[in-house]
Parts: sequence; structure tokens; C-alpha cells
Amino acid sequence: MRISTSERVFLVITYLVIAMAAMTCLYPFLYVLATSFSSSRAVGAGLVYIWPVEFNMEAYKQLLLDGQVFVAMKNTVIITVVGTALNMFATVLCAYSLSKKRLRGRGIFMGIIVFTMLFSGGLIPSFLLMRSLNLMDKFSGLWALGLVSSFNMIVMRTFFEGLPESLEESAQIDGAADPVILIRLALPLSLPVLATITLFYAVGWWNSYFTPMMYLKTTTKYPLMLKLKQMIDTAQMIVVNQNTTSGTEGASANILIAPETFKAASILVATLPIVMIYPFLQKYFVKGVMIGSVKG
Repeated sequence: MRISTSERVFLVITYLVIAMAAMTCLYPFLYVLATSFSSSRAVGAGLVYIWPVEFNMEAYKQLLLDGQVFVAMKNTVIITVVGTALNMFATVLCAYSLSKKRLRGRGIFMGIIVFTMLFSGGLIPSFLLMRSLNLMDKFSGLWALGLVSSFNMIVMRTFFEGLPESLEESAQIDGAADPVILIRLALPLSLPVLATITLFYAVGWWNSYFTPMMYLKTTTKYPLMLKLKQMIDTAQMIVVNQNTTSGTEGASANILIAPETFKAASILVATLPIVMIYPFLQKYFVKGVMIGSVKG
């Protein structure tokens, strides 16, 4: 098919706009990456853009020297894995039930759920409730607070509603009950929405720091984000002594680590693990996020 001149111009402009938008999103990450591997002198002088200047890894060494970082990483993995599993279990059950028109009081339940998206009890009532339930300073308290996202549940319910009713009817004729239909029929057909919602929940748990800061008091239970926040808040110019082989034997040189370099390294340490998961879910993600945008 021959493309007209106006269409060529439109395509060129479209690609330029997309390229600029991509660079706008990518540049901050490249800048943080370059800053984390650059010297404090280069960072302070404003010489760092998208490529490290005077390459060094002292910020990462100092960051990993603190043994609490590995403890916080373990806590974050536990909170994320268990929390996401509980989220998906509760969300799937709720969404599948509300997708059935034969459910009595379905409209009332949906109205209550949508109401919680607009109005909530607030921070102080939530804090008092957690304290009265004896869930303070426990991971189970965090999981209870974030058990179900109303938005994610509605997205998943919309997907379940789009499944052909004939499949469920044929399974019922064969004697399958609702749990069997859900596990052996609905879930295998729902991989895009399951992958998308799982990623939403996992990223939310991984990046969470305010809720743990409110309800966790023991420092050994702090997740990675809260630990890094404390380290960044107290970051000062770090002086590292290094032995040098040039000149007098055993001589030492001081290396300064600026707070900006330390912060950049902290951001990458916290971001990289969750970013590595995305490629495995990418093929489902684009399709999953579009669920509910087109009806019919």
C-alpha cells in the first residue's frame, strides 16, 4: 500500500513524539545510575548526565556494609511474596463471586465496595483498629490492611464477566462445581489479568514504606524501603579510608561519598529487583491493563 506524503509526515511526527516521551521516562533512571557510579567531586560539580564520571563503587560498598540492609531485604521479600499471595487469593474469590449475576445482593455488595474507593475511615481510626486487634508490630497487620484493592478487584471482575457463559454451562453439565470451574477453567483463561494484578500488588508491597513506618516498631522487622529511607535521611558526607600502592607503602587516601551518590545507589538497590520481574510478565501486562477499557 502506497503511503501519501501527509501520512509520512504524520508518522515521522508520531515517532518523534514517542521517542521524546521515552527519553523523558528513561533519562531520570540513567541519571540516577550514572550518579551512583560517579565520584562525589563529579556529582558536586554537575558533570554527571547519563554516563558515570570518575567511575567508582564506594557508595554500593558502604551501602552493603550495613548488615541491616540484607535483613531489610529479607523482610521485604517476605512481605511482598506473602502479601501478594494473600491479595490474589482474596481478590480472585471476591471478583469471581461478584461476576455471577445469580449472586443475591450483588448490586449492594458492589455499592459498598465502590463506596470504600471514595470514602475511608482515615489514618487515626485505622491505627486505633490495628492496636485494638493486637496487630501492631506484626507483618500480619500489614497484610490485613492491604488485603484487597477495590480497583484491582473490579478489573478482575470485569474480566471474569467477559468469559463465555457457555463454558461454565458445559462444565456444570459435566458435574463441575463452582470451585472446580474457577480453578480448572476460569483461572487458566485469566493469565493476562492475573499477571497484571499480581504485578500491581507486588510493586505496591515492595515500594511501601509509610504503612510499615506507622505499624512496625522493631527495627529488625523494617522492610528495605523504610531502612533505606532512614539511611537517606541521616546521610552525611562519608569518608572512606583506602590503602594506596603508589608512593609510600601503606599510605592511605580518603575518598568522599556525597549524600547524592549514596541516595542514588540506594534507589537502584531498591528498584532493581522489582524491575527484573517485569520482563517475565510483559507479554501479559499490555493485554491485562486494557481489560475493561472496551466493552462489547
